[in-house]
Amino acid sequence: MTTTMTAVGLDVHARSTEAAALHLPSGELRRARFGPGLEQVLAWLGELPQPVHACYEAGPTGFGLYRAACEAGIRIDVVAPGKTPRPSSERRKSDRGDAELLARLLPSGALCPIAVPSARLEAARDLSRAREQLRGDLMRARHRLSKLLLRQGRVYPGATTWTQAHRRWLSGQRFCDPNSELAFIDYLAAIDGLCARKAALEERLSRLAREDDLWPTIARLRCFRGIDTLSALVLHLEVHSWERFPAARALPGWLGLVPSLAQSGEHLRQGAITKSGSRYARRILVEAAWHYARPPRIGVTLRNRQQGQPGHVLEIAWRAQHRLYRQGERLRARGKPGPVVTVAIARELACSLWAAVMAP
Repeated sequence: MTTTMTAVGLDVHARSTEAAALHLPSGELRRARFGPGLEQVLAWLGELPQPVHACYEAGPTGFGLYRAACEAGIRIDVVAPGKTPRPSSERRKSDRGDAELLARLLPSGALCPIAVPSARLEAARDLSRAREQLRGDLMRARHRLSKLLLRQGRVYPGATTWTQAHRRWLSGQRFCDPNSELAFIDYLAAIDGLCARKAALEERLSRLAREDDLWPTIARLRCFRGIDTLSALVLHLEVHSWERFPAARALPGWLGLVPSLAQSGEHLRQGAITKSGSRYARRILVEAAWHYARPPRIGVTLRNRQQGQPGHVLEIAWRAQHRLYRQGERLRARGKPGPVVTVAIARELACSLWAAVMAP
């Protein structure tokens, strides 16, 4: 095993990078500051006593430095900033201090490296997140239009909105005041544009999901009630490395679906869920969990999705329907609120999904 000679902490920003290098045999600390770009950072890392082990915290600057360092043969980790130990009494924060803290913590193993996706997988995840953000924009645009109509006393007589019948009703609305008419037309045009963009992204994502390296996992996820192609794709892209979780119970913790805990002495209190990890994957799982409030069954649509999948994966999905339905019934019988029951089911559903993906 190669012994690390130099531990390097990097505090990376868009226009600057602060670096601190700790020479482990002597304890000597070297510092440097670089402008934008990666070339100077990589050249400086190459000049340090080898072998070098570097790290920086995950953030908005992405994984460009990580990939460039790996290509140059430099060992580097991207660490989770929320798990970096920091003194509670520290009241002064600087880039220089952060880089030195990382350099001193790295050799001790106190930092938690994250799983870095490949460039291709990250690009696919960017596309799926663009669709997720567009979905939120569309929801807000619809709310603005509906509130404008409500202020004008226009209420749709049908039972369900944003259907074809509702769209025809919207097209027939007219206003006496030209300003109100223009505002209504602008809101409606924004909704139509967002719907067209969302359809285009979903079509591209549907084709992306069928690619050879993604489809085997997505096909297994589609065997579960409440999870179709796009939902399965989002889950796979957000988790992207199911095997890094040693057991099924580790996945809900990463997704932020486990209760927060405050324990001191004999006092123990569980609070709201931690909401760490990917909020996109967490939303997909919570929405899918609502389907398990109904008695277990396999309808035509689900049966078609399960065609061609291994029998043991189908057995996992079928057992999940029974177990999650019973769990929901027990929690509701104890008087638990609906959202609490749904999150508990989502937590168990994540474990079942891990079991199906990791099954041989």
